[in-house]
Amino acid sequence: MHSYAARRARLLAHMPPGAVAVLPTAPEVTRNSDSEYLYRHDSYFYYLTGFAEPESVLVLVAARGSEPACSILFCRQKNLEREIWDGFRHGPEGARAAFGFDAAHAIEDLDGEISKLLADAPALYYALGSAVDAQVKLWLANVRRMARTGVTPPASAVDLLPLLDEMRLFKDADEQATMLRAATISSQAHARAMRASRPGMYEYEIEAELLYEFRRNGAQAPAYNSIVAAGANACVLHYSANNAQSRDGDLILIDAGCELDGYASDITRTYPVNGRFSAPQKRLYELVLAAQSAALQAIIPGLPYAGVHEAAVQVLAQGMLDLGLLNQDAHGGIADIVANKSYLQFYMHGTGHWLGMDVHDVGQYRDTAAEGKPSRPLRADMVLTVEPGIYVRPAEGVPEEYWNIGIRIEDDVLVTPNGHTMLSAAAPKTVAEIEQLMQQQ
Repeated sequence: MHSYAARRARLLAHMPPGAVAVLPTAPEVTRNSDSEYLYRHDSYFYYLTGFAEPESVLVLVAARGSEPACSILFCRQKNLEREIWDGFRHGPEGARAAFGFDAAHAIEDLDGEISKLLADAPALYYALGSAVDAQVKLWLANVRRMARTGVTPPASAVDLLPLLDEMRLFKDADEQATMLRAATISSQAHARAMRASRPGMYEYEIEAELLYEFRRNGAQAPAYNSIVAAGANACVLHYSANNAQSRDGDLILIDAGCELDGYASDITRTYPVNGRFSAPQKRLYELVLAAQSAALQAIIPGLPYAGVHEAAVQVLAQGMLDLGLLNQDAHGGIADIVANKSYLQFYMHGTGHWLGMDVHDVGQYRDTAAEGKPSRPLRADMVLTVEPGIYVRPAEGVPEEYWNIGIRIEDDVLVTPNGHTMLSAAAPKTVAEIEQLMQQQ
Protein backbone atom coordinates (compact mmCIF):
# COMPACT_ATOMS: atom_id res chain seq x y z
CA MET A 1 0.00 0.00 0.00
CA HIS A 2 2.86 2.38 0.82
CA SER A 3 4.34 2.05 -2.69
CA TYR A 4 1.07 3.01 -4.37
CA ALA A 5 0.56 6.01 -2.10
CA ALA A 6 4.15 7.13 -2.76
CA ARG A 7 3.54 6.95 -6.51
CA ARG A 8 0.40 9.02 -6.21
CA ALA A 9 2.34 11.59 -4.21
CA ARG A 10 5.08 11.73 -6.88
CA LEU A 11 2.51 12.31 -9.61
CA LEU A 12 0.73 14.99 -7.60
CA ALA A 13 4.05 16.79 -7.15
CA HIS A 14 4.23 17.24 -10.95
CA MET A 15 0.78 18.87 -11.09
CA PRO A 16 0.08 22.59 -10.45
CA PRO A 17 -1.86 23.55 -7.30
CA GLY A 18 -5.50 22.53 -7.49
CA ALA A 19 -5.13 20.54 -10.72
CA VAL A 20 -7.22 17.37 -11.07
CA ALA A 21 -6.19 14.02 -12.60
CA VAL A 22 -8.67 11.35 -13.66
CA LEU A 23 -7.67 7.77 -14.44
CA PRO A 24 -10.16 4.92 -15.02
CA THR A 25 -9.32 1.24 -15.00
CA ALA A 26 -9.99 -1.09 -17.94
CA PRO A 27 -13.55 -2.16 -18.78
CA GLU A 28 -14.70 -5.75 -18.71
CA VAL A 29 -14.80 -7.22 -22.22
CA THR A 30 -17.33 -9.71 -23.57
CA ARG A 31 -15.78 -12.80 -25.15
CA ASN A 32 -18.97 -14.17 -26.67
CA SER A 33 -22.62 -14.37 -25.68
CA ASP A 34 -22.72 -13.85 -21.91
CA SER A 35 -19.10 -14.92 -21.27
CA GLU A 36 -16.36 -12.41 -20.56
CA TYR A 37 -12.61 -12.54 -20.97
CA LEU A 38 -10.64 -13.02 -17.77
CA TYR A 39 -10.54 -9.52 -16.32
CA ARG A 40 -7.25 -7.65 -16.32
CA HIS A 41 -6.97 -4.16 -14.79
CA ASP A 42 -5.50 -1.17 -16.61
CA SER A 43 -1.75 -0.98 -15.96
CA TYR A 44 -1.64 2.78 -15.31
CA PHE A 45 -4.55 2.57 -12.88
CA TYR A 46 -3.07 -0.40 -11.01
CA TYR A 47 0.33 1.31 -10.85
CA LEU A 48 -1.19 4.09 -8.76
CA THR A 49 -3.75 2.10 -6.77
CA GLY A 50 -3.02 -1.62 -6.47
CA PHE A 51 -6.78 -2.00 -6.89
CA ALA A 52 -7.83 -4.78 -9.28
CA GLU A 53 -11.63 -4.48 -9.42
CA PRO A 54 -13.39 -3.29 -12.61
CA GLU A 55 -15.68 -0.24 -12.77
CA SER A 56 -13.23 1.94 -10.88
CA VAL A 57 -11.83 5.44 -11.35
CA LEU A 58 -9.02 7.22 -9.52
CA VAL A 59 -9.23 11.00 -9.04
CA LEU A 60 -6.28 13.00 -7.72
CA VAL A 61 -6.47 16.63 -6.61
CA ALA A 62 -3.22 18.54 -6.12
CA ALA A 63 -2.74 20.61 -2.96
CA ARG A 64 -3.76 24.26 -3.12
CA GLY A 65 -3.29 26.80 -0.36
CA SER A 66 -4.42 25.26 2.92
CA GLU A 67 -6.13 22.35 1.16
CA PRO A 68 -3.97 19.20 1.14
CA ALA A 69 -3.63 16.89 -1.85
CA CYS A 70 -6.33 14.26 -2.06
CA SER A 71 -6.69 10.82 -3.66
CA ILE A 72 -10.23 9.60 -4.24
CA LEU A 73 -11.41 6.20 -5.49
CA PHE A 74 -14.73 5.60 -7.17
CA CYS A 75 -15.64 1.91 -7.24
CA ARG A 76 -18.50 -0.59 -7.08
CA GLN A 77 -20.61 -0.65 -3.97
CA LYS A 78 -20.76 -3.67 -1.72
CA ASN A 79 -23.41 -6.05 -3.03
CA LEU A 80 -23.77 -9.32 -1.17
CA GLU A 81 -26.01 -10.85 -3.80
CA ARG A 82 -23.57 -10.14 -6.64
CA GLU A 83 -20.69 -11.36 -4.48
CA ILE A 84 -22.40 -14.78 -4.35
CA TRP A 85 -22.12 -14.92 -8.15
CA ASP A 86 -18.97 -12.94 -8.95
CA GLY A 87 -16.85 -12.85 -5.82
CA PHE A 88 -15.73 -10.37 -3.19
CA ARG A 89 -16.06 -6.60 -3.58
CA HIS A 90 -14.28 -4.16 -1.32
CA GLY A 91 -16.88 -1.42 -1.61
CA PRO A 92 -15.90 2.25 -1.22
CA GLU A 93 -15.26 2.24 2.52
CA GLY A 94 -13.40 -1.07 2.45
CA ALA A 95 -11.24 0.08 -0.47
CA ARG A 96 -10.44 3.38 1.24
CA ALA A 97 -9.21 1.61 4.36
CA ALA A 98 -7.37 -1.21 2.57
CA PHE A 99 -5.61 0.85 -0.12
CA GLY A 100 -4.93 4.13 1.66
CA PHE A 101 -7.16 6.55 -0.25
CA ASP A 102 -8.23 9.79 1.34
CA ALA A 103 -11.83 9.23 0.27
CA ALA A 104 -13.92 6.75 -1.70
CA HIS A 105 -17.35 6.88 -3.31
CA ALA A 106 -19.65 4.64 -5.30
CA ILE A 107 -18.91 4.65 -9.02
CA GLU A 108 -22.48 5.87 -9.63
CA ASP A 109 -21.53 9.14 -7.89
CA LEU A 110 -18.61 9.91 -10.21
CA ASP A 111 -20.29 12.40 -12.55
CA GLY A 112 -21.77 14.50 -9.75
CA GLU A 113 -18.68 14.53 -7.55
CA ILE A 114 -16.15 15.22 -10.25
CA SER A 115 -18.02 18.23 -11.54
CA LYS A 116 -17.54 19.78 -8.11
CA LEU A 117 -13.84 18.88 -8.07
CA LEU A 118 -13.26 20.40 -11.51
CA ALA A 119 -14.79 23.75 -10.51
CA ASP A 120 -11.98 26.34 -10.58
CA ALA A 121 -9.33 23.68 -11.16
CA PRO A 122 -6.51 25.19 -13.28
CA ALA A 123 -5.98 22.02 -15.34
CA LEU A 124 -7.41 18.58 -15.96
CA TYR A 125 -5.00 15.66 -16.47
CA TYR A 126 -6.25 12.55 -18.23
CA ALA A 127 -5.44 10.26 -21.18
CA LEU A 128 -6.13 12.61 -24.08
CA GLY A 129 -7.78 10.94 -27.06
CA SER A 130 -9.03 8.00 -25.01
CA ALA A 131 -12.55 6.78 -24.26
CA VAL A 132 -12.62 9.27 -21.37
CA ASP A 133 -12.99 12.17 -23.83
CA ALA A 134 -16.77 11.83 -24.05
CA GLN A 135 -17.15 11.85 -20.26
CA VAL A 136 -14.84 14.84 -19.95
CA LYS A 137 -17.09 16.84 -22.28
CA LEU A 138 -20.07 16.09 -20.05
CA TRP A 139 -18.16 17.01 -16.90
CA LEU A 140 -16.98 20.31 -18.36
CA ALA A 141 -20.50 21.09 -19.57
CA ASN A 142 -21.76 20.56 -16.02
CA VAL A 143 -19.12 22.95 -14.67
CA ARG A 144 -20.04 25.58 -17.25
CA ARG A 145 -23.66 25.34 -16.13
CA MET A 146 -22.40 26.28 -12.67
CA ALA A 147 -20.95 29.54 -14.04
CA ARG A 148 -23.67 31.62 -12.37
CA THR A 149 -22.14 30.66 -9.02
CA GLY A 150 -18.83 32.14 -10.10
CA VAL A 151 -16.88 28.95 -10.85
CA THR A 152 -14.97 28.21 -14.07
CA PRO A 153 -13.92 24.98 -15.77
CA PRO A 154 -10.24 23.97 -16.08
CA ALA A 155 -8.34 26.26 -18.43
CA SER A 156 -6.31 23.43 -19.97
CA ALA A 157 -6.29 19.69 -20.55
CA VAL A 158 -2.98 17.85 -20.14
CA ASP A 159 -2.10 14.34 -21.28
CA LEU A 160 -1.54 12.34 -18.11
CA LEU A 161 0.13 9.31 -19.69
CA PRO A 162 3.57 10.77 -20.57
CA LEU A 163 4.09 11.64 -16.90
CA LEU A 164 3.17 8.11 -15.86
CA ASP A 165 5.26 6.59 -18.64
CA GLU A 166 8.38 8.23 -17.29
CA MET A 167 7.57 7.12 -13.75
CA ARG A 168 6.87 3.53 -14.80
CA LEU A 169 10.11 3.30 -16.77
CA PHE A 170 12.09 3.22 -13.51
CA LYS A 171 11.25 0.28 -11.27
CA ASP A 172 11.31 0.63 -7.49
CA ALA A 173 12.48 -2.10 -5.11
CA ASP A 174 9.04 -3.70 -4.84
CA GLU A 175 8.66 -3.83 -8.60
CA GLN A 176 12.12 -5.29 -9.07
CA ALA A 177 11.41 -8.04 -6.54
CA THR A 178 8.13 -8.93 -8.27
CA MET A 179 9.77 -8.97 -11.69
CA LEU A 180 12.59 -11.19 -10.44
CA ARG A 181 10.03 -13.65 -9.10
CA ALA A 182 8.07 -13.57 -12.36
CA ALA A 183 11.21 -14.17 -14.39
CA THR A 184 12.24 -17.02 -12.10
CA ILE A 185 8.85 -18.73 -12.47
CA SER A 186 9.08 -18.36 -16.24
CA SER A 187 12.65 -19.68 -16.24
CA GLN A 188 11.45 -22.77 -14.40
CA ALA A 189 8.66 -23.15 -16.95
CA HIS A 190 11.14 -23.09 -19.84
CA ALA A 191 13.27 -25.70 -18.09
CA ARG A 192 10.20 -27.85 -17.53
CA ALA A 193 9.28 -27.61 -21.22
CA MET A 194 12.78 -28.71 -22.21
CA ARG A 195 12.69 -31.72 -19.90
CA ALA A 196 9.26 -32.76 -21.16
CA SER A 197 9.97 -32.37 -24.88
CA ARG A 198 10.56 -35.26 -27.23
CA PRO A 199 10.05 -35.82 -30.98
CA GLY A 200 6.44 -36.28 -31.98
CA MET A 201 4.97 -33.99 -29.32
CA TYR A 202 2.56 -31.31 -30.47
CA GLU A 203 3.39 -27.71 -29.79
CA TYR A 204 0.31 -27.34 -27.60
CA GLU A 205 1.47 -30.22 -25.41
CA ILE A 206 4.68 -28.33 -24.72
CA GLU A 207 2.70 -25.13 -24.15
CA ALA A 208 0.66 -26.97 -21.50
CA GLU A 209 3.87 -27.64 -19.54
CA LEU A 210 4.57 -23.90 -19.48
CA LEU A 211 1.08 -22.98 -18.34
CA TYR A 212 1.15 -25.59 -15.60
CA GLU A 213 4.40 -24.24 -14.20
CA PHE A 214 3.12 -20.65 -14.34
CA ARG A 215 0.00 -21.39 -12.31
CA ARG A 216 1.66 -23.92 -10.02
CA ASN A 217 3.96 -21.17 -8.79
CA GLY A 218 1.27 -18.54 -8.28
CA ALA A 219 1.41 -16.53 -11.51
CA GLN A 220 -2.03 -15.29 -12.48
CA ALA A 221 -1.75 -15.73 -16.26
CA PRO A 222 0.61 -15.69 -19.24
CA ALA A 223 1.89 -12.17 -19.85
CA TYR A 224 1.12 -12.62 -23.57
CA ASN A 225 0.12 -15.39 -25.97
CA SER A 226 2.85 -18.00 -25.75
CA ILE A 227 4.82 -18.91 -28.89
CA VAL A 228 5.76 -22.59 -29.15
CA ALA A 229 7.20 -23.05 -32.65
CA ALA A 230 8.68 -26.28 -33.97
CA GLY A 231 10.94 -26.45 -37.02
CA ALA A 232 10.11 -23.94 -39.77
CA ASN A 233 7.41 -22.36 -37.58
CA ALA A 234 10.23 -20.72 -35.61
CA CYS A 235 10.86 -18.49 -38.64
CA VAL A 236 7.44 -16.87 -38.07
CA LEU A 237 8.14 -14.12 -35.56
CA HIS A 238 4.65 -13.95 -34.04
CA TYR A 239 3.66 -17.57 -34.59
CA SER A 240 0.54 -18.33 -32.56
CA ALA A 241 -1.13 -21.51 -33.85
CA ASN A 242 0.86 -23.83 -31.54
CA ASN A 243 -0.76 -26.88 -33.16
CA ALA A 244 1.97 -28.52 -35.25
CA GLN A 245 3.67 -31.82 -34.45
CA SER A 246 7.40 -31.71 -33.79
CA ARG A 247 9.75 -33.97 -35.70
CA ASP A 248 13.06 -35.53 -34.78
CA GLY A 249 15.75 -32.97 -35.60
CA ASP A 250 13.51 -29.92 -35.10
CA LEU A 251 14.43 -26.97 -32.97
CA ILE A 252 11.69 -25.68 -30.66
CA LEU A 253 11.51 -21.92 -30.18
CA ILE A 254 9.51 -20.93 -27.08
CA ASP A 255 8.74 -17.28 -26.39
CA ALA A 256 6.72 -17.31 -23.17
CA GLY A 257 6.50 -15.54 -19.85
CA CYS A 258 4.08 -15.29 -16.96
CA GLU A 259 2.43 -12.29 -15.36
CA LEU A 260 2.76 -12.07 -11.59
CA ASP A 261 0.93 -9.46 -9.52
CA GLY A 262 0.61 -7.15 -12.52
CA TYR A 263 4.18 -7.52 -13.85
CA ALA A 264 5.33 -9.35 -16.97
CA SER A 265 8.26 -11.58 -17.73
CA ASP A 266 9.37 -12.27 -21.30
CA ILE A 267 11.81 -15.09 -22.06
CA THR A 268 12.72 -16.94 -25.23
CA ARG A 269 14.70 -20.15 -25.47
CA THR A 270 15.44 -22.37 -28.47
CA TYR A 271 16.41 -26.01 -28.09
CA PRO A 272 16.47 -29.32 -30.02
CA VAL A 273 13.39 -31.44 -29.40
CA ASN A 274 15.57 -34.58 -29.37
CA GLY A 275 18.03 -33.11 -26.89
CA ARG A 276 21.01 -32.71 -29.24
CA PHE A 277 21.89 -29.79 -31.51
CA SER A 278 22.95 -30.71 -35.01
CA ALA A 279 26.16 -29.09 -36.26
CA PRO A 280 24.36 -26.40 -38.35
CA GLN A 281 21.92 -25.70 -35.53
CA LYS A 282 24.78 -25.35 -33.08
CA ARG A 283 26.66 -22.93 -35.31
CA LEU A 284 23.65 -20.65 -35.66
CA TYR A 285 22.78 -20.97 -31.97
CA GLU A 286 26.30 -20.03 -30.86
CA LEU A 287 26.15 -17.02 -33.17
CA VAL A 288 22.93 -15.75 -31.58
CA LEU A 289 24.34 -16.41 -28.11
CA ALA A 290 27.46 -14.40 -28.98
CA ALA A 291 25.27 -11.57 -30.26
CA GLN A 292 23.36 -11.53 -27.00
CA SER A 293 26.59 -11.50 -25.03
CA ALA A 294 27.77 -8.46 -26.98
CA ALA A 295 24.43 -6.73 -26.45
CA LEU A 296 24.56 -7.38 -22.71
CA GLN A 297 28.01 -5.82 -22.50
CA ALA A 298 26.47 -2.61 -23.84
CA ILE A 299 24.05 -2.36 -20.90
CA ILE A 300 25.85 0.17 -18.72
CA PRO A 301 24.28 3.32 -17.23
CA GLY A 302 25.06 6.32 -19.40
CA LEU A 303 25.43 4.35 -22.63
CA PRO A 304 22.68 4.79 -25.24
CA TYR A 305 19.80 2.33 -25.43
CA ALA A 306 20.40 1.95 -29.18
CA GLY A 307 23.88 0.60 -28.47
CA VAL A 308 22.36 -2.68 -27.31
CA HIS A 309 20.91 -3.36 -30.77
CA GLU A 310 24.00 -2.06 -32.56
CA ALA A 311 26.27 -4.43 -30.64
CA ALA A 312 24.09 -7.43 -31.51
CA VAL A 313 23.90 -6.48 -35.19
CA GLN A 314 27.68 -6.24 -35.50
CA VAL A 315 28.13 -9.81 -34.25
CA LEU A 316 25.24 -11.19 -36.30
CA ALA A 317 26.44 -9.51 -39.49
CA GLN A 318 29.93 -10.97 -39.07
CA GLY A 319 28.45 -14.38 -38.41
CA MET A 320 26.25 -14.19 -41.50
CA LEU A 321 29.38 -13.63 -43.56
CA ASP A 322 31.36 -16.35 -41.80
CA LEU A 323 28.59 -18.94 -42.26
CA GLY A 324 27.87 -18.04 -45.87
CA LEU A 325 24.39 -16.65 -45.31
CA LEU A 326 25.60 -13.42 -46.88
CA ASN A 327 28.22 -13.20 -49.60
CA GLN A 328 30.95 -10.58 -49.37
CA ASP A 329 31.09 -10.14 -53.14
CA ALA A 330 27.37 -9.35 -53.21
CA HIS A 331 26.93 -7.61 -49.86
CA GLY A 332 30.34 -6.13 -49.02
CA GLY A 333 32.01 -6.12 -45.62
CA ILE A 334 30.52 -5.63 -42.17
CA ALA A 335 30.20 -1.86 -42.54
CA ASP A 336 28.33 -2.28 -45.83
CA ILE A 337 26.04 -4.97 -44.44
CA VAL A 338 25.13 -2.79 -41.48
CA ALA A 339 24.75 0.41 -43.49
CA ASN A 340 22.65 -1.27 -46.19
CA LYS A 341 20.80 -3.39 -43.63
CA SER A 342 21.41 -6.54 -45.62
CA TYR A 343 21.20 -8.43 -42.34
CA LEU A 344 17.44 -7.83 -42.31
CA GLN A 345 17.01 -10.90 -44.50
CA PHE A 346 17.83 -13.01 -41.44
CA TYR A 347 17.36 -10.61 -38.51
CA MET A 348 14.42 -8.29 -38.98
CA HIS A 349 13.49 -7.07 -35.48
CA GLY A 350 14.99 -5.02 -32.70
CA THR A 351 17.13 -6.49 -29.94
CA GLY A 352 14.76 -5.69 -27.10
CA HIS A 353 12.18 -3.45 -25.48
CA TRP A 354 11.22 -2.04 -22.10
CA LEU A 355 9.59 -4.54 -19.74
CA GLY A 356 7.31 -3.95 -16.78
CA MET A 357 3.57 -4.04 -16.18
CA ASP A 358 3.15 -4.44 -19.93
CA VAL A 359 5.28 -6.90 -21.85
CA HIS A 360 6.18 -4.09 -24.27
CA ASP A 361 6.29 -1.53 -21.53
CA VAL A 362 5.87 2.22 -21.67
CA GLY A 363 8.64 4.80 -21.92
CA GLN A 364 10.42 6.72 -24.65
CA TYR A 365 13.39 5.13 -26.41
CA ARG A 366 14.70 8.50 -27.53
CA ASP A 367 15.51 11.71 -25.70
CA THR A 368 12.72 13.76 -27.24
CA ALA A 369 13.89 16.93 -25.48
CA ALA A 370 17.34 16.87 -27.11
CA GLU A 371 18.16 18.11 -30.59
CA GLY A 372 17.89 15.31 -33.12
CA LYS A 373 16.10 13.09 -30.59
CA PRO A 374 19.06 10.76 -29.94
CA SER A 375 18.74 7.40 -28.24
CA ARG A 376 18.17 7.97 -24.55
CA PRO A 377 20.88 6.84 -22.15
CA LEU A 378 20.33 3.80 -20.00
CA ARG A 379 19.77 4.47 -16.30
CA ALA A 380 19.71 2.34 -13.19
CA ASP A 381 16.33 0.73 -12.41
CA MET A 382 15.25 0.39 -16.04
CA VAL A 383 14.27 -3.13 -17.12
CA LEU A 384 14.61 -4.29 -20.71
CA THR A 385 14.68 -7.48 -22.73
CA VAL A 386 17.67 -8.52 -24.83
CA GLU A 387 16.55 -10.80 -27.66
CA PRO A 388 18.72 -11.23 -30.75
CA GLY A 389 17.72 -13.90 -33.22
CA ILE A 390 18.29 -15.39 -36.64
CA TYR A 391 15.66 -16.77 -39.01
CA VAL A 392 16.73 -18.61 -42.16
CA ARG A 393 14.07 -19.21 -44.76
CA PRO A 394 14.84 -21.16 -47.94
CA ALA A 395 16.35 -18.82 -50.53
CA GLU A 396 18.73 -18.90 -53.46
CA GLY A 397 22.33 -18.61 -52.36
CA VAL A 398 21.58 -19.58 -48.76
CA PRO A 399 23.25 -22.85 -47.65
CA GLU A 400 20.53 -25.50 -47.48
CA GLU A 401 21.82 -26.89 -44.19
CA TYR A 402 20.49 -23.73 -42.48
CA TRP A 403 17.08 -23.64 -44.14
CA ASN A 404 14.03 -23.42 -41.86
CA ILE A 405 16.07 -22.80 -38.73
CA GLY A 406 14.77 -20.05 -36.45
CA ILE A 407 16.58 -19.15 -33.23
CA ARG A 408 15.92 -16.45 -30.64
CA ILE A 409 17.43 -16.06 -27.18
CA GLU A 410 15.74 -13.56 -24.87
CA ASP A 411 16.38 -12.54 -21.29
CA ASP A 412 14.99 -9.97 -18.85
CA VAL A 413 17.66 -7.54 -17.66
CA LEU A 414 17.70 -4.93 -14.88
CA VAL A 415 20.04 -1.97 -15.30
CA THR A 416 22.04 -1.46 -12.09
CA PRO A 417 24.25 1.47 -10.99
CA ASN A 418 27.35 -0.36 -12.22
CA GLY A 419 26.02 -2.44 -15.10
CA HIS A 420 23.18 -4.92 -15.17
CA THR A 421 21.79 -8.08 -13.60
CA MET A 422 19.96 -10.92 -15.35
CA LEU A 423 16.49 -11.50 -13.89
CA SER A 424 15.98 -14.64 -16.01
CA ALA A 425 19.33 -16.27 -15.27
CA ALA A 426 17.66 -19.49 -14.08
CA ALA A 427 16.59 -20.43 -17.62
CA PRO A 428 19.15 -22.80 -19.22
CA LYS A 429 20.83 -21.09 -22.15
CA THR A 430 24.17 -22.51 -23.27
CA VAL A 431 24.34 -25.55 -25.54
CA ALA A 432 25.91 -27.58 -22.73
CA GLU A 433 23.27 -26.52 -20.19
CA ILE A 434 20.39 -27.32 -22.52
CA GLU A 435 21.72 -30.70 -23.65
CA GLN A 436 22.55 -31.71 -20.08
CA LEU A 437 19.10 -30.73 -18.84
CA MET A 438 17.38 -32.62 -21.61
CA GLN A 439 19.15 -35.81 -20.64
CA GLN A 440 16.92 -35.70 -17.55
CA GLN A 441 13.83 -36.47 -19.63
